[in-house]
Amino acid sequence: MSLPHALLTSIAEKPCSGYDLARRFDKSIGYFWHATHQQIYRELARMETLGWVISTEVEGGRAGKKLFNILPTGREELCRWASETSAPMKLRDDMMVKLRADAAIGPLGLTEEFERRLKMHEQELQNYRDIEQRDFSAPHLAREAQLRYLILKAGITFEESRVQWTKEALQVLRDTF
Repeated sequence: MSLPHALLTSIAEKPCSGYDLARRFDKSIGYFWHATHQQIYRELARMETLGWVISTEVEGGRAGKKLFNILPTGREELCRWASETSAPMKLRDDMMVKLRADAAIGPLGLTEEFERRLKMHEQELQNYRDIEQRDFSAPHLAREAQLRYLILKAGITFEESRVQWTKEALQVLRDTF
């Protein structure tokens, strides 16, 4: 996936300023596609040059505040990109290599790092569960909400599996033979 397509998706959902887009991005798409605010602003400028979005200055707002809207060419680009095939994500985690190193040369003292990561995965899982309770507890959801819920469920499943796997790794790391 590319950042411009993530931004086009977010703007298609709701036109907004760069600042609001960066904040919304952190709380939605940012869970599975990371970008700094600087990258977001740089891409917005590039997308405007490409004619995918248009910005208008917000009257009564702070000086220079712009509202971004998606243009038909931006929608076409988003549709073009979405119709392309893509490879599934491959796992790339340096902790896997560290575990292999531990297996190859002996205990490397990884327990503390795995405990830290376990807490991070448990916290992220709780964040996702809170979002689930807040946004998806209605018995009948519109299609748009169902699709967003599917994305959240993927995050929940990922974090549940990481919690379980990290606990298993900790048990192996703590066992002495």
